[in-house]
Amino acid sequence: MDKRQRKRILIFLIIPFLALGLFITEDTTIRLIIIALMVIYVAFIIFLRDSIRFSGGYSISDVEELSTEPAVTHHSDHEESFKIVSKNKHIEVITDENYRPEYGVSKTTLKPPDLKERFEEIAKESLPPGVGHDEQFGFVIEKMLIVMTELYNAHSTIYFWYNKKKEKLVIEKFISSSSQLTKRKFDIEDDVLSKIVEKGEPELLTDISRAAEADVIRYYDSTQGIRSFAGVPVFYNNELIAIMAIDSKVEDAFGIETIYSLGRFVRLITMLIGIFEEKYSDTVSQKRMEGLLKIIGPDIEFENEKDLINALPEALKMILKWDAFVFIYFDPVEKLFKTEKVENTTALKYIGMELQIDVNGTLVGKSIVSGIPVKIDDTSTGNYKRFSRSEDVSFDGSFIAIPLIYEKQNYGVICFESLKKNAYSNQDIQFLKKSLNILAYIIYSHTTQKLLRNLTSVDFETRALNSSAFRERLNADLIKAKHLEVPGTLALLKIDDFIDQESLFDDNPLPKVLSVVSEIISDEMTPLNLFGRLDERLFGIYFFNISSKNVFIWAEKLRVKIARKPISVVSKQTTFTVSIGIASTTNKDNVDEVIYNATLALTKAVEKGGNSVLNVN
Repeated sequence: MDKRQRKRILIFLIIPFLALGLFITEDTTIRLIIIALMVIYVAFIIFLRDSIRFSGGYSISDVEELSTEPAVTHHSDHEESFKIVSKNKHIEVITDENYRPEYGVSKTTLKPPDLKERFEEIAKESLPPGVGHDEQFGFVIEKMLIVMTELYNAHSTIYFWYNKKKEKLVIEKFISSSSQLTKRKFDIEDDVLSKIVEKGEPELLTDISRAAEADVIRYYDSTQGIRSFAGVPVFYNNELIAIMAIDSKVEDAFGIETIYSLGRFVRLITMLIGIFEEKYSDTVSQKRMEGLLKIIGPDIEFENEKDLINALPEALKMILKWDAFVFIYFDPVEKLFKTEKVENTTALKYIGMELQIDVNGTLVGKSIVSGIPVKIDDTSTGNYKRFSRSEDVSFDGSFIAIPLIYEKQNYGVICFESLKKNAYSNQDIQFLKKSLNILAYIIYSHTTQKLLRNLTSVDFETRALNSSAFRERLNADLIKAKHLEVPGTLALLKIDDFIDQESLFDDNPLPKVLSVVSEIISDEMTPLNLFGRLDERLFGIYFFNISSKNVFIWAEKLRVKIARKPISVVSKQTTFTVSIGIASTTNKDNVDEVIYNATLALTKAVEKGGNSVLNVN
C-alpha cells in the first residue's frame, strides 16, 4: 500500500471514531455537536475532492507525483516546511491558431434518404388548380392549423367563422384526430365558444369533467374525452369575425402562455386577411374594368341591340360570378318586358326565352315598378316568384335584379342568380347600379332607332321602303291591278354571298355594297315601280302593268350592270353579283302568295350558283 492510500484511510477513520462518541455519551447536546462535526467533516472532504477533480488544483500529497523538477525546501521560524512545486512547462493553450468554433450540438443525427424530397414537397406545395380567392385563404389557414396542431400537440385545431348578422358560428377549416367534428352551424348559446363571442375575450379550460364535456364542447357529434381547451377571438377592423380554438385529451395541456402564443397566430391571420383583401380588390377591379370595356370599349361596335345583348353574358361574367343570367328587354313597339337572353350554367330547371314578365307579384316586376334593385340572399326562405307567377324554377340561392334606368325610363332588367347563399353584397349592388347606367344609355340609343324605323316607311341605309311599308304598298297595288285587270310582276333581288371577297377587306363591305346596289336599282326604276328592302341583302321590286317577260329582260340587264360595276371598299376595288327571282302577280291580290312564288324562283337562281335570273309563271 502506498503512502497516498494510507493517508486516505487515516482521514476516513476519523468518521468511525466520531460515530463511536454517539454510543459512549448520553448527553443530547454532545451528540448534536458530534453529528454536526461529522456532517461538516464529510462535506469538507467532498468539497476538497471535487475542487481538486474539476478545478485543476493539486493537493500537497499529489505534489511529489506530479512534479518533474527538484523540490526546493524552505524552513520557517516555526520549523514547519512546505514544498513549492512548479507544474509542467509545456501547457496546452488555446490560441487564435488552434481555435475552432463549436456550434452547439456536435452529435450527428442520421438523415433519412428522402429528407430533401420530403422537405421540398412540403416547402414547395402549390395551390390546387382553379381555386378562387376564398379557397386560397382557406388553403393558407389549413397549413397554419397543421403547424399549430404539431406545436401544441393538440387533439383538434379549428378555425370558426362568425356571422354577426345571423349570430352563428361555422367551421371553416380544421385539423383533428377525430372524425366526429360536426358540419352544422352553431347558435350562440352558453358553451365556451359562445362565451368568446359574447365577451370578446380568450377562454382557457384546463380540467373539463367528462360530465360537462357535451355542454362545454359542442363542435363534436359525440364526446371525445376532451380535458383542456383554449380559444381566442379573431378581430378585423375592430369586429369579431372568427374564433381560433385548440383542445386536448390531456388535463392542463395549455396555459396562459398558450393564449399569448395563439394571439401571435391571430395577428398573422389578420395580416393575411388584409393582404388577401387588398389583392382581391385589385383583381376584382381589374376584371370589372375589362368586363366593362367589352361593352363600352373604343373598339366595340354593336349594329343593333341584339348584338349588345348577346355580348352581355361574357362581359358581365368578368364583373360578377353567377350561375344563371337573364336579360329582360323592354320592347318599345309591343310595350312589354320579355326575357331576351337567358344563360344557365347548371343542370337545374330554369326559365326560357321570350317569357313575358309579370309586373305584379314577382321580384323582377317589383324592380321594374320601383326602379330599385332587388337582392334576395336566400331564395329558399320564401315562396319567391322571380319572373312569372306560373314559373317553375328549382334554383335555391342568391338572386339580384338591377333595373336599367335612363332619363327616368326603364329599358330592361339584368338578373343574376347564384346557387351560393349570400353571394352578393350591397357593394356589388351599388357598383352594378352605377356602372350599368352606360348600358341603359346604349340600349336607349338602339331603342330610339328602332322606334324611328317603325315610325318611318324608309330604310335608312338604302332609302328604299322598309319591309312593312313595302308589303302595305304592294297589297294596295295588287288590288288596283286586279281591279283594272292589268298585269303585274314581282322581282326579288338578293346580293350573292361574298365570303371570298370579304377576306380581302379589313372592314365589313356590306354597307358600301348595299348603297351601290340600291343606287343602281333606283336608277333603273320608273314611277310605276315599288322598291323596298325586305331583309339584310334582299330587295323587292314590283312592276305595275308590266308582264313577267319584260321584267325578265330588265332583270338580266340589271344583273349584268351590277356585276360589271366595280365597288371601292377602303383602298380596294372588287365586283359583286346578284341573283333575281321573278313571279307574275296577274289576277293575284295575296301579298304572301306572290312573295312566296318569287322566293321559289330566287332560291333556284341561288342554287344555280348565283349571278342569274329565273322566272316563275
